[in-house]
Formats: sequence, C-alpha cells, structure tokens
Amino acid sequence: MTMSSATDSVTVLTGMYAAEAEYLAAGGPGRASFDLLAPFFAPDVVLHQADALPYGGTWRGHDGMARFFLAMAEAWESFEMVEQEFLATGETVVVLTQIRARARATGRELGFPILQTIRVEDGRIAEVYPFYWDTRAIADACRTGGVPRPFGG
Repeated sequence: MTMSSATDSVTVLTGMYAAEAEYLAAGGPGRASFDLLAPFFAPDVVLHQADALPYGGTWRGHDGMARFFLAMAEAWESFEMVEQEFLATGETVVVLTQIRARARATGRELGFPILQTIRVEDGRIAEVYPFYWDTRAIADACRTGGVPRPFGG
C-alpha cells in the first residue's frame, strides 16, 4: 500500500462524487444517464446498505447501482453532500460525509453523517459499506412503501 495508491483511490472517489453531483443536478434517474457514473464503478461492484433503510439491501453490478440511484431518488427530494473528509490507506478509503436532505414522502428535512468504507480496485470502486448514525430517523422520514428492492440482496 503506497501513498500513490491511496492518492489514486481518493482521486477515483472525488471524480465519482463530482459525477454524482452532476448526475443529481441533471435530475438524477429518468433525466440523466447512469453512464455518467458507470466509469467509476467496477462491473461487479457491491453496495451494502442497511436493511432498515427504504433503499436497504445489497446492490450488485452496474444494473444494481442504477436501480439504487432510482431508489434514492424515490426516497429523497434533495440529497446534498455538504462536507466530506477522506482517509485513504491504499485501496481502502473511509469517507465521512455530512448530508442535508429532504424526504420526498414527508417533506421532512434531515441533517446526518454517513461514514463509508470504500474499496477501490484497478481504479474503480469495487465495494461500499455505508454506516448511518440513525437509520430509524431516515426510515421514518422516508416512509413510503413502493421503493424498489435489490435483486438477490
């Protein structure tokens, strides 16, 4: 694990977060193409979301990621990454993100942190584990019933 591999991992993530901001600014799913984000994710990427969340479960591959972003768009009217801190050691990056969001179902606004461990392999995001401070508050604010669930998750 070299300093340059840690720097490369952070570069991949900062690029992905910039592409995600562009994707969301363009209207997200249905208005923007997941192709904007796809280059940052390995074809067999795995995203593990807490089961208690409206978009909980395990999301796999580019198809799974596209469906995850659709589920997020159904849950959140707005989802802004206000501040981020990165700690990288080789292929593993820990990202602390402060979020400001408004739930689509209830109109409630929340501010909360997400801590993610992200594994980057060959210049692409291979696996993501997000940890939320209070999944119940998020689930309560987003209470709907029709958010799509991942396949095989």
